[in-house]
Amino acid sequence: MARLANALLIGTAALCFALPGAWRAQDERASPARPESDEETKPYTPPSASKSVTVGDYYLKKKKYNAALSRYQEAVETDPYNPTGYLGLGRVYEKIGLKQKALASYQKYLDELPSEKQAEEAREVHRAIDRLERSLGKPVGRKQ
Repeated sequence: MARLANALLIGTAALCFALPGAWRAQDERASPARPESDEETKPYTPPSASKSVTVGDYYLKKKKYNAALSRYQEAVETDPYNPTGYLGLGRVYEKIGLKQKALASYQKYLDELPSEKQAEEAREVHRAIDRLERSLGKPVGRKQ
């Protein structure tokens, strides 16, 4: 009698484990294949340059320099004529100690500003350029 009870118990347990899997398999065969969603088929489109700069500014304030750097680089790739991307690159490069790249980014920022007046008003950038040129041993105030 004990053997019969054990056999029934084992058989019942086996059915409990086997049936849900069989029902799932039957459901998968009965339902047609799902088409891929639109998100899976669309290629990656980067955000606008201004959005990338905004996110880069956030990361820069949080001192997450690698994240900020990638966002500013994305902004410059998206819109190479947007000066704020170069300004952000200059700030990040300066923070992480890449002075030559910081200097080049600041110069590009000044070159991309739409008017000479705005370039002259960018005193903070001019001070940063002078500071970087002094630390690199270049003559201050001259483009090379």
